[in-house]
Amino acid sequence: MERNVTLDFVRGIAILGILLLNITAFGLPKAAYTNPAWYGEITQRDAWTWAFLDLFAQVKFLSLFALLFGAGLQMLLPRGKRWIQSRLTLLVLLGFIHGLFFWDGDILLAYGLVGLIAWRMVRDAQSVKTMFNTGVVLYLMGIVVLLLLGGISGSQPNRSWLPDAANLQYEAWWKTSGSMIEAISNRADMLSNALLALGAQYGWQLAGLMLLGAALMRSGWLKGQFSLRHYRRVGALLITLGMLINLPAIVAQWQLGWSYRWCAFFLQAPRELSAPFQAIGYAALAYGFWPQIGASKWANAIACVGRMALSNYLLQTLICITLFNHFGLFMKFDRLQLLAFVPPVWAANILFSLLWLKRFRQGPMEWLWRQCTARAAGTALARTSR
Repeated sequence: MERNVTLDFVRGIAILGILLLNITAFGLPKAAYTNPAWYGEITQRDAWTWAFLDLFAQVKFLSLFALLFGAGLQMLLPRGKRWIQSRLTLLVLLGFIHGLFFWDGDILLAYGLVGLIAWRMVRDAQSVKTMFNTGVVLYLMGIVVLLLLGGISGSQPNRSWLPDAANLQYEAWWKTSGSMIEAISNRADMLSNALLALGAQYGWQLAGLMLLGAALMRSGWLKGQFSLRHYRRVGALLITLGMLINLPAIVAQWQLGWSYRWCAFFLQAPRELSAPFQAIGYAALAYGFWPQIGASKWANAIACVGRMALSNYLLQTLICITLFNHFGLFMKFDRLQLLAFVPPVWAANILFSLLWLKRFRQGPMEWLWRQCTARAAGTALARTSR
């Protein structure tokens, strides 16, 4: 089957865009990812950097990647139950290894677990409309749960929102100087908390996004089967709508001084609500302007990154963990300074992808994932037939 280069390009944009937020999680304490005033106060430079990323990137690129993951589930349906279950189970295993032994910000485990549920919903959906509406309902349920959690939470911030000096010192120690046992123990605690959040709240949204992406693929929208004018109008409309939803919440958080109860829960909801609009809008603009974009060498390079999405996601981890944990750069830079690390990592992703795909059809992790999936699915079939 001929590859959809535009889809690869959008996937590449998602992988590269995710790093804009992940760089904060690599270079600063865990609390900094959600709380811009994680150290009790904030500089104007930090605040403006946070606001810009919150408006254009926060949750948006993760949502875009989740939509494309759901589109992939739709494309995998002809492979059958054994293949899909084996593939997603292996992703769960890889995510567990990645999250436990390398980085506590892993998303692969969550995608694999939710995917094991979502693919059946994709398979059993009677129509595109049904699947799309179900995705919307699931996503909104996740936002409702977020608001309910805010309603029952106390007003005093916990350590994950506003850590004290001792906690910051300890996090810096185990990430840069502590033993492997200490690091694994702390990552295991974070992994368990992430799984609780996945089951209670985030899993609803992730499943909803996957169904939305599958519906967009089944309808032909993500295959580029609509007019250029349609994609351009949809892109402009959805991005504008998303920003209009998110911007008042950004201003409110700033005015409230990033108060825990409001900013950790209630004012997160507009951002979460805006993310699918902007994510789909970004994809729409890529499709709408593809005749102009596709002629660029950069478009081909980014599409190569998208073809090797898993390999490039893990490469980002290896580079950033080496820089911040092993070279001692953790907590040495603020948000704006950390963004200076992003273009070199992007360059590494692009160069690696271009050089690799000159000789091979798939990225190294994609190849390994496919081979292991084939073996696991074949073994399962063999056992069933005995």
